[in-house]
Amino acid sequence: MDLDPLLSALAAALNEEGPAVEVLPGESPGSHRLHQAGDAPEGSAAVVRTSGSTGTPKRTVLPIDSLAASSMATAERLGAEGQWLLALPVHYVAGLAVLTRSLYAGTRPWAMDLEARFTPEAFTAAAGELTDRVRITSLVPTQLARLLEDPAEQAIAALRRFDAILLGGGATSEPLRAAARTHGLKIIRTYGMSETCGGCVYDGEPLPGVRIATVEGRIRLGGDVVAGGYLGNPELTDTHFSVDGEGTRWFTTDDLGSYTDGTLAVEGRIDDVINTGAVKVSAGAVATAIEAVPGVGSALVVGVPDPEWGSAAGALATGRADAADIRDAVRAALGRAAVPHRLLAVADLPVLPGGKPDRQAAISLLAGAGRE
Repeated sequence: MDLDPLLSALAAALNEEGPAVEVLPGESPGSHRLHQAGDAPEGSAAVVRTSGSTGTPKRTVLPIDSLAASSMATAERLGAEGQWLLALPVHYVAGLAVLTRSLYAGTRPWAMDLEARFTPEAFTAAAGELTDRVRITSLVPTQLARLLEDPAEQAIAALRRFDAILLGGGATSEPLRAAARTHGLKIIRTYGMSETCGGCVYDGEPLPGVRIATVEGRIRLGGDVVAGGYLGNPELTDTHFSVDGEGTRWFTTDDLGSYTDGTLAVEGRIDDVINTGAVKVSAGAVATAIEAVPGVGSALVVGVPDPEWGSAAGALATGRADAADIRDAVRAALGRAAVPHRLLAVADLPVLPGGKPDRQAAISLLAGAGRE
């Protein structure tokens, strides 16, 4: 993968010597097209489109100072700057962040063939091309799960060689975390989004300079890493972005959580709350209960139409657990209303190209599953 044109354009934008860069998806999965965002305001370095997992993608403006703050805070938290392995598409913020952090660190990233299917063999080969003493990569849970499903000795050795493996883009199941601990991997769970230049909370703790607040359970993130808003959508910008009396930029997320004793616990999205028979059920809590069942690998829970209750929990689960055991476990942990009315065993959970859960695909799959 030839990164030179994109790296050159990004370097020029970060140095205020060129227009803001907008990276668009190419014709094939994993590929990209380089575009100049001439409508971006002065001081912008990049424009990133959101994943569109729950709606129409938005054009998020990333100012130069935001990307700089994100890169410096990441290096400070990790305790070093190093060489990155790019394993995620560059038209998503997690992939783009690998490039901007590399530019600020003065290191050359190595890229996997992003147009090919992600495999342990391809990852191991790409990791072997890194030359710096300090090595970092950013993955989504699905990729790590593939690496650890039936791990080869070479793949584990390659993973252990990384000083940090940032894991974001979705919740990490406890079985996957346990497998990573078993192999001694340096996993850091990250939380963030395009509107915060990527991950800005590591293992529940904010990066240096990042502030966290909750309002009626809704997570707000503040600091220099916060983006400048949405291009061409002032109403949505006003809804989610604000500046307080001290000049701190804030982004109001669509996620629910709690911030206690300096640690953020993400509890799911606002639209993950399933109203079933006048009872509110957390899709994230149901997924956690399912993943605690022996034999389950990972789970994705969504609200599905139900003829009796209007809406009900539907679940996709990987692994070999019995459906009755799954339903019994959810009933015991969360009550009858949380039990999935539609439950489907799958080899892999559906994901978007950037690795985030594809909820619309899950709803479509569950439409064909039998109702309990």
